[in-house]
Amino acid sequence: MFLHVGNNKNIREKDIIGIFDMDNATVSVITRKFLVECQRGGKVESATDEIPKSFIVYRDKENINLCFSQLSVSALCGRVGGL
Repeated sequence: MFLHVGNNKNIREKDIIGIFDMDNATVSVITRKFLVECQRGGKVESATDEIPKSFIVYRDKENINLCFSQLSVSALCGRVGGL
């Protein structure tokens, strides 16, 4: 199964590591460093042109990537049955 995260972006459910709320997760210095490193490594995608509400960390072959989404964590988890 696939999770539709917005703007025609789909991620295979079995590849998802976690779904995180932007407001809560970015409070941590460690999370902000992780986001910066992913950005520098070219591992960031965006499924939105708006301010993102969440981000999804997932595997793509051997790489760890992340995707920003305009959908809330509860909306995304509801689409996959509560991940």
